[in-house]
Amino acid sequence: MPRTSERLLAVAPSPAFWVAVVAYTAAAAALLVVLGGHARLRPLALALVGVAFAAHGADIGWRGTLHVHPAQSVREALGFLAFIITGGYLLASMRYRLTLGGAAVMPVSLVLLVVARLTPAGTAPDDLSTLGRIHISLATIGVGVFALASALSAIYLVEERALRRKRFDTLAFKDHGAPLEPLDRLSHRLIWVGFPIFTVALVLGAIWVSKLGESLDRPEYPLAAVTWIFYAALLVVRQVYGWRGRRAARLNLAGFAAALLVLLIYLVRRMAG
Repeated sequence: MPRTSERLLAVAPSPAFWVAVVAYTAAAAALLVVLGGHARLRPLALALVGVAFAAHGADIGWRGTLHVHPAQSVREALGFLAFIITGGYLLASMRYRLTLGGAAVMPVSLVLLVVARLTPAGTAPDDLSTLGRIHISLATIGVGVFALASALSAIYLVEERALRRKRFDTLAFKDHGAPLEPLDRLSHRLIWVGFPIFTVALVLGAIWVSKLGESLDRPEYPLAAVTWIFYAALLVVRQVYGWRGRRAARLNLAGFAAALLVLLIYLVRRMAG
């Protein structure tokens, strides 16, 4: 008789998970209210983001006590990715007013967390080697840094478009959004941080797959290489040809889209067993 438990959640969501869900939802709503012209509520919105981040971290820690590693599977990695994105947004918000970015990032973190906790677990994974855990952890951190850089690039494109059209009453300029040059510069710095991490993850992943005796013809592997090529090209053209602003932001978003597609393929295959 087939084991139906293989399609069940590996570990039931913790109470902290539900707190995080509520806090993420409330933070997204509060940030939208701030964008609507109620700037005085910005400290409250950021406080809610902090609560969501803390609860999210508590949920990861609780799962750790039950021997569920953040790099155990794609589902767990997605939850860890959302945690990294939220933490990065909080750090960036200490220096810049990124209310528009927060209104976009909070729903993304919420969706990633819900997918990580409430989607079918699929078949039980084989025990991961240390190499496998390191690969997944580094890949998740690298993609998380790329996600933050992409969020800044998206804000840059929105603000830059509004400036070109001389539309200063749009959401891009609500709550005194961050200047374009710092957005571009910070996004570039994040890519410099994420690229070596992602590179090491890619190399370790290739070694891991080779040790497992698997073929490299599955679509997620060349897509991961495409992601690396996008970001390598972005660093080169910026350094050599001086690409800045709109062109760099678009290339950044293209690279992140490829990274998201890799995660989606992994997740769908995992859920299908």
